[in-house]
Amino acid sequence: MKNMIQEFKTFISRGNVVDLAVGVVVGNAFKDIVNSIVDNIIMPIVGILIGGINFTTLSLRVWGVDVKFGLLLQSIVDFFIIAFCIFMAIKVINKLSRKKEEKKEEPKVSVKSDEVVLLEEIRDLLKKENKKTTKSR
Repeated sequence: MKNMIQEFKTFISRGNVVDLAVGVVVGNAFKDIVNSIVDNIIMPIVGILIGGINFTTLSLRVWGVDVKFGLLLQSIVDFFIIAFCIFMAIKVINKLSRKKEEKKEEPKVSVKSDEVVLLEEIRDLLKKENKKTTKSR
């Protein structure tokens, strides 16, 4: 039992679990904001555009049972709006992180070792000698 508690403490203290927990909490709060925007701003405008129809009240009576497909439509609209908002947020975050990376990257000045410089000089001298001998033939 003591070993299991220790393993659980190790599992919980990992960064990934804490990051996931923070992500879930922030995501839930974000969902509430987006749902409010959808319910109070976007859907009333969509309702006006399609003739005052409220999606959430749409239903169909089949064999004495109400099939509330309007709630499904509302959930689908919510999903796409939330997905689009997350897409845009990630796009902005990626753009900001790329700018930071570009600022960090400085032009690399390659410094040649003494051996490389000496070998290049020898190569250049050999090329000159080779040209002289080819011209004299």
